[in-house]
Amino acid sequence: MPELDIATAATASRAPVDRYARWTGLLVGALAAGWLTPLDGGAGILYAIPAFGLCAVAGVLTGDALTTPARGAVRIAGLAPRRVRDHMPPRLTWFLVALAGALLVLLVVAGATASPDDLGRAGRTLTLTCRGVTESHGPWPGFRYGLPMVASLAVATVACGWSLRRIATRPGDEQSRRDRTLAVVAAWGLVVSALLVGAASTAAASLMGVTCDGTAGTVATAVLSPLAVAALVTLSWALVTVCSPRASWRRTVDGAARRRGQRRPASGDRR
Repeated sequence: MPELDIATAATASRAPVDRYARWTGLLVGALAAGWLTPLDGGAGILYAIPAFGLCAVAGVLTGDALTTPARGAVRIAGLAPRRVRDHMPPRLTWFLVALAGALLVLLVVAGATASPDDLGRAGRTLTLTCRGVTESHGPWPGFRYGLPMVASLAVATVACGWSLRRIATRPGDEQSRRDRTLAVVAAWGLVVSALLVGAASTAAASLMGVTCDGTAGTVATAVLSPLAVAALVTLSWALVTVCSPRASWRRTVDGAARRRGQRRPASGDRR
């Protein structure tokens, strides 16, 4: 029992390090996004979003690396190997995978339909011609903006996958593994949802800025708008999860429960 108390106290003492590392990642990401957004005539927002997401992921992974669970008493474990998917929330994971798939499809279609802007720079605008009139609107998430998005998604996926594997195989209790796995999944979801919000909203805005899109444009806008809303809700959840580790919520609740439990015998003794 003393060994367990020592391990719990050591882990709790390092919880602020985890939290501050996450906040630092978000702060650095916000500063990088603020610097990138005004670039390229305001279209730098499509570069700022990947930068913010990657900094958030870096903060989560740094916090996880700095708060390796303390070693307690030696325990006997089963021979079954621990797998990454055993600690991941299945429904949430598949939902995020679906959002990532929608993002990739959107970027491929947008890249295939992108046109050069008025300065001849490829993959920046949507250009349509109808009834002898040519209309252009941008920014459009073509390959000029889409390739950095795909690259940032790939980097985040590899980094988060490595971290999930590390969490599953290192020492620690099951609940701690699940909490940290959720944090890494949320960090990956932050990247996916932020990229999807940026790509879907800019694509929808460009489609609404032209009149030659026809029925296909109307249908695309009807799909992109709710997709952007779903990604925005997911982004909000991911930010809350990254900012407030679940383990710290549990310690607060457990501490309050212990304090209530300690006060009850005292009141009974007085009676």
